[in-house]
Amino acid sequence: MNKQQKIKVEKKMLQGIAASPGIAIGRVFIWDSEEYSITKHLIPTNKISEEILRFEDALIKTRSEILDIQRKISREMGFEHAEIFNAHLLVLEDRMLIEEVINKIKKEKVNVEYAFLRILKKYSDIFSKMDDEYLRERLMDIQDVGKRIIRNLLGKQKQSLKDLKENVIVVATNLSPSDTALMHKDKVIGFTTDMGGRTSHTAILARSSEIPAVVGLKTLTPNVNNGDIIIVDGNNGNVIINPTKLIIKKYQNEQKKFIEFEKELSRFKSLPAITIDGRSIVIGANIEFPEEVDSVLAHGAQGIGLYRTEYMYMNRTDLPSEQEHFLAYKKVAQCMKKNTVVIRTMDIGGDKFVSHLEVPNEMNPLMGSRAIRFCLARPDIFKTQLRGILRASVYGNLKIMYPMISGLTELRQANEILKEVKQELLKKQVPFDKNIEVGIMIEVPSAALIADILAKEVAFFSIGTNDLIQYALAVDRINEKIAYLYEPAHPAVMRLIKSIIDVGHNAGIWVGMCGEMAAEPVFAIVLLGLGLDEFSASPVSVPEIKKIIRSMSYEKAQEIAAKILTFDTAAKIQEYANTKLKELVIKSTE
Repeated sequence: MNKQQKIKVEKKMLQGIAASPGIAIGRVFIWDSEEYSITKHLIPTNKISEEILRFEDALIKTRSEILDIQRKISREMGFEHAEIFNAHLLVLEDRMLIEEVINKIKKEKVNVEYAFLRILKKYSDIFSKMDDEYLRERLMDIQDVGKRIIRNLLGKQKQSLKDLKENVIVVATNLSPSDTALMHKDKVIGFTTDMGGRTSHTAILARSSEIPAVVGLKTLTPNVNNGDIIIVDGNNGNVIINPTKLIIKKYQNEQKKFIEFEKELSRFKSLPAITIDGRSIVIGANIEFPEEVDSVLAHGAQGIGLYRTEYMYMNRTDLPSEQEHFLAYKKVAQCMKKNTVVIRTMDIGGDKFVSHLEVPNEMNPLMGSRAIRFCLARPDIFKTQLRGILRASVYGNLKIMYPMISGLTELRQANEILKEVKQELLKKQVPFDKNIEVGIMIEVPSAALIADILAKEVAFFSIGTNDLIQYALAVDRINEKIAYLYEPAHPAVMRLIKSIIDVGHNAGIWVGMCGEMAAEPVFAIVLLGLGLDEFSASPVSVPEIKKIIRSMSYEKAQEIAAKILTFDTAAKIQEYANTKLKELVIKSTE
């Protein structure tokens, strides 16, 4: 390729956020965002009740549509993905929003479409200005429901991506979760959006459907036409508009390699994670819903290293009952049989907002009333969950893990509440595992520094790197302005991890890791060499981590880890780790 050709191609490449892995090459289908022109007109006093009735009818019809979508998604993708639309239903049941619309109609005597659109804009403006990425992404839920209500008020039919007749790449300013859920999976080979991030429901559904996707492209939609050829690189977050034949051939080869790589990994699913020289490592999986157990088993995980239970509290208007806790944990325990299931007690607060629990608004929620702090402040809620876990413990190999422990006092307070719950169950002659193990997440620097003290009173450590890194480096990981400072390879992070593992082993307890770092192939060799006993990652990451561990000796991994601990910058550590991973990949393919 000569210099002029290269410049031409680079001008047609846009960088976004890799939302779902894979490569798609195909023709553009521009998805209309469906903006309606609403005009304001006055309503006679004697017609206001009819206008309000129209609003209520539209709410009922919209609810029926969303429930239909939920049933479809539950059948095709599983119950946990259908639960995404609980957020939409909550918008429809928001009495404050409904009353505001009705009051505006009565007070200003205006048509319901105009009144609803003004109130919807008010809520949209509030959410769009929030610093929290997760909450900003919830704006999509509000807008999606809003468009459905407007459409039903106007009596219009919605376009549908399920009616596509040929293979296309969907290009949109934004895609609602319902748009994504109703896509014709055989015809949509990839999609892109100008807006959105990895935590959006749209991105989550794309990953679940295994459709290559890039989001956050900002300016793609106005720069393409229907029928244009584009390449969507969901691995690296790139989109190329009208590529040359040479570029298409290059990406076809990349596409083929990716498919072959996925097939290659599948053979490691049923194999144990044992190094060449015989060190056995446990590869677990992180889950959020009981329905994910099928994926855990399908990808060959040897247990569940992190069951995030806070999602039981989200997208609902009430608290989960003891029976709900019990049934959820029982199901997972029975499916996993003798394999370990580590249940993290609820980590509400921080970036996981649950309005009905009345978690206070705070200047810095990630370091506020959250996780174990919230549980200790609300022992009534905490006890309900603990009773559910203990009752389910007789059906499998369950373990309890407390999040965000910062000192010994918190640990002892939590254990005292657990002891009280055990005594209550004994009194009622309710069976439970009396020897259930209790561990803690090490995700606060203070806990890492006194790990030797904490290790005397727990059965295991699990390193939560997501929070540990941001707290240790004083970097808000969702702040785009300083995202470059969030460095898992930072020498301080490496030393912290090494120290935690050594302290745990000296105390005779096992040490795992459940943060995103455990899913990164480039760090697998390093973490193995540092002595990590258990990796817990998303189910789809399990085969690749297994492959890496089975491809090398523990002795060699220790040498690599020791060398890395001598480096003084994250860049040097990252470069060295990448080099060693590439050498391992080359060696394993020879």
